[in-house]
Amino acid sequence: MAARAADADVVVCGVRHHGPGSARSVVTVLDAVMPAHVVIEGAPELDDLVAWVDHADMAPPVAALVYRPDQPARAAFYPFATFSPEWQALRWARAHDVPVSFADLPATNGLADAYRSADGPQDPDDTAAAPLDPIRLLAAAAGYEDPERWWEDAVEHRHTAAEGFDAIREAIATMRQGHRDDDHTLRREAAMRRVLRAVAREADGPVVVVCGAYHAPVLHPDGWPTRSEDTQTLKGLRRQKVAVTWAPWTAGRLALGSGYGAGVTSPGWYAHCHATPDEARTRTWMVTVARALRDADLPAPTASAIEAARLADTLAALRGRPQAGLAECTDAALAVLCGGRPEPLQVIHDAVVVGHDIGAVPAEVPQVPLATDLEAAARAARLRRTAEAKVIVCDLRTPAGLAKSVLLHRLDLLGIAWGRPADAGGTTGTFKEGWTVQWAPELAVQVIEAATWGATVEQAATARATHAATTAERLVDVVRLLQRCLPADLPEATGALVAEVDRRAATNHDTRTLMAACEPLAQLCRYGDVRAFDTSQLRAVLDSMVRRVAAGLGPAVRGLEESAAESARAGIDGTAAAVRLLDHAELTALWLDALARLVDAPLVPPMITGRVVRLLLDQGRMPTEEAGRRLSRALSPGRAARDAAGWVDGFLEGDATLLLLDPALLGLVDDWVAGVGGEVFDDLLPLLRRTFSRWSPTERQQLGQRLRHGHRAVAAPPPWDPVLAGPAVAHVMALLGEGAGRG
Repeated sequence: MAARAADADVVVCGVRHHGPGSARSVVTVLDAVMPAHVVIEGAPELDDLVAWVDHADMAPPVAALVYRPDQPARAAFYPFATFSPEWQALRWARAHDVPVSFADLPATNGLADAYRSADGPQDPDDTAAAPLDPIRLLAAAAGYEDPERWWEDAVEHRHTAAEGFDAIREAIATMRQGHRDDDHTLRREAAMRRVLRAVAREADGPVVVVCGAYHAPVLHPDGWPTRSEDTQTLKGLRRQKVAVTWAPWTAGRLALGSGYGAGVTSPGWYAHCHATPDEARTRTWMVTVARALRDADLPAPTASAIEAARLADTLAALRGRPQAGLAECTDAALAVLCGGRPEPLQVIHDAVVVGHDIGAVPAEVPQVPLATDLEAAARAARLRRTAEAKVIVCDLRTPAGLAKSVLLHRLDLLGIAWGRPADAGGTTGTFKEGWTVQWAPELAVQVIEAATWGATVEQAATARATHAATTAERLVDVVRLLQRCLPADLPEATGALVAEVDRRAATNHDTRTLMAACEPLAQLCRYGDVRAFDTSQLRAVLDSMVRRVAAGLGPAVRGLEESAAESARAGIDGTAAAVRLLDHAELTALWLDALARLVDAPLVPPMITGRVVRLLLDQGRMPTEEAGRRLSRALSPGRAARDAAGWVDGFLEGDATLLLLDPALLGLVDDWVAGVGGEVFDDLLPLLRRTFSRWSPTERQQLGQRLRHGHRAVAAPPPWDPVLAGPAVAHVMALLGEGAGRG
């Protein structure tokens, strides 16, 4: 057997990636063998990152990132946790000054567009059978239904020396006999053996290999094919330039089955198993669980934690397990600490079983310039990376709050979703912004992708925003992009976008396109008042756009079919909102005149006519009596029911105050709805439901009360009686300090 430390040339440790028991067993083997070289499963390009493993600022979980500089999205992560066997092997090698090599299919081949060269087949036929799962077969042979539980009982919960790894290798070798793997697996294993041959030839002593248990049989010299066979397997592979770096990882990302190796569903539990002696594992785990429950303001008495630990050990004994695992601890916590309720159990899962750990890498690790600038900007803004989603409120009146806001807005323009807009806490002012911030490992790839736009966050955001403006299809898209640029404090991009808005607005002759851009542009003008931006040029552009909309409004809304009419009505509402925001008397008068010309214009869709009447009524340009007459005319029996419904839908857009305070108008609408025939009513019902569903539940309730009482007017309040009110007035005046005798 090749695993004996005394005479072995190559010792193969077949492990489970991120297995805490495997990690401790690997260290045991390394201490016993004292190898001259350590080989770890992984792309050979990772050799360049080994020197950073023992840096003081390196804190797992971290991931080695390999990517294509020309296409950063083509990347591969190799995560390492404290309890990963590969990480423990790296740390041991660095502590004992032993060289380390990674062995696997090089990323230069794996990240290429195709495995085969251009003159060969790019997708060779794969005659492999169905994927083999030897762990499941071994678990079934041992009487286990769950292969994960068998592996934990047989390997992770025991201290395995070299003989244990030999047993694993031989068992999997038996399972793999007669099975042909897929071509990708065969290439990977051939590449691993190529590295092993080179290392074994140069090493002055034994070599320890740390790899996934599945590959262990073919990496031991007893299972090696000839060198020429491996060379043929690797023949014709394409190559692609790649780069490597370290990136922070998170416990939550370790819990996903993606990236290097396999995900583990309970990284917090595994970290605890690795760091805690076996005899103290259960009770210290329950202490951690109780602390997490108390932090969440949930009851967790000390006596209950003790009882839960005892119950977990008892369950393990009843189930025939070597010691309590996560299943036993979870069942015990659910029964004793959670009282059978799922809510506390979810707290335990999120805070303890998975955890919120996030790694750190040294600032000196080579990165793209954009990542370096982002790190400096985050430190200056005091924006910390957290694996847990947290809501922060940025006070734009303070330098720190403004710096956070600017950075997050710039990252949003770059497509780096470190933060998402959130509620600022109920404030009605515009000097505060809420953000939900959470750092995810894949953001490292997004940073590398964004690096093609510039070396700093400001440069990259400016370049990307300017490019997006020139390639946008619609004017409103440029205006919305400008809305995102202003809070990002990008003067160069803002100037370019304002010029682009001006150019497109001047050359665009589609009135409805201009209407769609009016409201967001008006919001920009008001937003500038908060951040002290100069919006004079924007106001001039908006002034010109509103004038052109007013001039072309009539022809733009005539003869439209239903969907186009709805779009035009939305444009009219947006332009009306823009005019109100500008609060410019001349422009307001010009706009209302244009609306007034539509009231009796031919070929205008009823939904637009009704909307125009309502806007003129709200602005005081049409008396209530006139609006009532037009409503009555629109709902007359000779009018098509669908046209009448469209007119009402446009007229009633907004709140229900108009009908609540005017019984006459309410009566007209009620009588019309009541008089519609049954068949026609079925067709109108969806439109009517949409019309009235826009109002709040309170408004609909008040409206129903009015209708139940025959839409009578609200009773007038009783006349003012100064004698009866005198004592109350005197008391209020005394409270205000005005003296009891005044008023």
